[in-house]
Amino acid sequence: MKTFAELLWQEINRENMIGKDLQTARQFLDQGDLVAIPTETVYGLAGNALDPKAVSEIFRVKNRPSFDPLIVHTSQLSRISDLVLEIPAQAELLANHFMPGPLTLLLPKHPRLPDIVTAGSDRVAIRIPKHPLTMELLDLLDFPLAAPSANPFGYISPTSAQHVADQLGERISYILDGGDCQVGIESTIIGFESGSPVVYRKGGLSIEDIEQVIGSVRMQPHSTSNPAAPGMLKSHYAPRVPLLLGNLPDLLRQYPNKRVGLISFQEAYPAIPKGQQVVLSPSGDLAEAARALFAGMRRLDQLELDLILAELLPESGLGRAINDRLKRAAATD
Repeated sequence: MKTFAELLWQEINRENMIGKDLQTARQFLDQGDLVAIPTETVYGLAGNALDPKAVSEIFRVKNRPSFDPLIVHTSQLSRISDLVLEIPAQAELLANHFMPGPLTLLLPKHPRLPDIVTAGSDRVAIRIPKHPLTMELLDLLDFPLAAPSANPFGYISPTSAQHVADQLGERISYILDGGDCQVGIESTIIGFESGSPVVYRKGGLSIEDIEQVIGSVRMQPHSTSNPAAPGMLKSHYAPRVPLLLGNLPDLLRQYPNKRVGLISFQEAYPAIPKGQQVVLSPSGDLAEAARALFAGMRRLDQLELDLILAELLPESGLGRAINDRLKRAAATD
């Protein structure tokens, strides 16, 4: 059991490890340590993408399987060309339209990137995060950052600095606090096979927006092993409490004696205590719903519930990505 002095010292360190000091973040990253960084999508667990030891530490801290590749973050379009062998014309079009922003491009990897970053794949996932604090940090560094979401592998992604501290606070050196994430779900990942665009992960950039720029795209199904890109595993983003998807009135009738939490799109249910409900967007705004999803799942997961019941949203715009996260949170394998 820890003494009062040890607990006090731990709390002091916990407070000091969250801040907005770019030089502190830079110093830790320069020496090979890990730093949590804010992005417009979710918080990332970042390390030097050119340092195999730092990248290996990301996998260890997250307990992430080594076959699941990471996304590399940089601050400028001009820097992407140093990390890849080629940029197809359609990828360049998308980059000019949507970077910085919630778009990740899967491109042929440059040999200077360690194989551990891409889980041995010859393609690397790269993006430019649209967050002023992290973009400034990236400009200060001489290397890109490998950064998956800053949470234990498979659990709900963090959308605030406190979420990171609650889960990984004792395992990392510093948390750069950029406030709450404005998009709230991970980036959309798109690559190219035989010259045709393929979406590997639905995310914060809608399929409709992508298709307005490059035409129709193909969807890649999820994978249970050896995924082609980050975030493709079938079971992911899950709370510890079992989550069931379906028609909420029907589900409530099926579990009358269970203590349940609800995730609904617009409608509240009077029969369930307000504190056990997450209404993602009473006005029906899909962007608002995306921002609220992970924080809402996390809040319900902290209650003493038997089940979390959720419904799917309209399958359009960001609703596709929200439904993707809900389906994977409910997956059992």
